[in-house]
Amino acid sequence: MNKYDYAISTAAGLTTPSIQALIAGGRAQQSSLLKVGIFVCPGFMPMDINGAQSVFTIVGAEIYFIWKRKELLEDYTGWPTMPTMTFDECPDDLDVLVTGMVPPEVIEDPEVIQFFARVGHTAKTVIGTCYGSLMLGTAGLLRGKRATSNSNVVPMLPDVGAIAVGGSDVVIDGSIYTSGPATGSFDASLLVLKALRGEEVASLVELAIEYDPRPPFRTGSPELAGPEMTGIAQQMTAPLNQQYHAAAKRGYEQFNQNINH
Repeated sequence: MNKYDYAISTAAGLTTPSIQALIAGGRAQQSSLLKVGIFVCPGFMPMDINGAQSVFTIVGAEIYFIWKRKELLEDYTGWPTMPTMTFDECPDDLDVLVTGMVPPEVIEDPEVIQFFARVGHTAKTVIGTCYGSLMLGTAGLLRGKRATSNSNVVPMLPDVGAIAVGGSDVVIDGSIYTSGPATGSFDASLLVLKALRGEEVASLVELAIEYDPRPPFRTGSPELAGPEMTGIAQQMTAPLNQQYHAAAKRGYEQFNQNINH
């Protein structure tokens, strides 16, 4: 056997013995494995779920990439992803359900809304990052709860039943953790891990992934960027945000009609 024929097959595809050993070592230290369901779909944003995948992988969690069907998906642009679990296969006892930014069409998809309404109420914790907060909202998971998102979405949150909270910090209300984009996925996931496994474990994971954001330009929020740059960014995304707002309102209305019948 050629020494460079190192890849081995798993249920999810090819990996290497070194990575398998690392995962096994992490799992051996856990009394039970966390079950983490990460929602993926056509056009999803990897940036908003990478934090969850990174944090929970370190503790050897069982991670499921969940979509309607097991079919190859393309993310926001050019990142192929194969779901490992369908809606019907998803267990009701997830420890964590995660969603990041997904397209407007998905936010008002009745089948997706039904999935989140079902699993979101039975999962121990739920994470919504960036536009993912709207996904939780259309499924009724934010009704009467404090929640946040990116600066464009925060004003939309009351239209899906939420109490909107501005700023970039993670907002925790019961089992729901919402955050802004990018680093918000890491922040929310570390706080969920603290709730599920304790601060010592979560702190150790933060060190293991050397999570210490240092943005080079300090323009990562409207407050930091100032009104001129913020105006340019808002103008660039205005048409898409209008689609999101309309889709969220239609999805939430549809959800309310369904539960009232």
